[in-house]
Amino acid sequence: MKKDILIIVDVQNDFVTGALGTAEAQQMLPRLLKKAGQFDGEIFLTQDTHSEDYLNTQEGRLLPIPHCIAGTKGWELVPELEALREERKLKAYQKPCFGSEALASDLKELYGKGLLASVELVGICTDICVVSNALMIKSAMPELPVYVDPSCCAGVTPEKHLAALAVMESCQIQRKE
Repeated sequence: MKKDILIIVDVQNDFVTGALGTAEAQQMLPRLLKKAGQFDGEIFLTQDTHSEDYLNTQEGRLLPIPHCIAGTKGWELVPELEALREERKLKAYQKPCFGSEALASDLKELYGKGLLASVELVGICTDICVVSNALMIKSAMPELPVYVDPSCCAGVTPEKHLAALAVMESCQIQRKE
């Protein structure tokens, strides 16, 4: 039987209330949590995961704000999502950069076996990690319906959120509201 999968991207403390938190992320969080709680399908999570030497990486030099350092409170999923992860035993992909190759690979395997109906992405940041994962998935499986719910995403800024949605739409990633 084919399944629908919801991918919740990087809903971690540092992106909501921490080092890179935004008012937009805080405002969309209740909608995302409601969607996740009611989702009738499988849910996968991603976690931005950096090490203590983050500032020595290319990303750290271009974005010199330490965040999502493995094992810190900022790296952890927001408490409500962590509770859902534990309750449903959800798989979390720790990724060192914007997109998760392991996630795309696992989805492609399900798709190749005829077990994947669609993928929907939500989370943070629309213009960095959500768009990166969406494009990786769509590139790997061009015939798979891939969706994004703009009401359950937050970008670095509202303008960048809208720009990322436009890019995804150009690449046939459909809005699901």
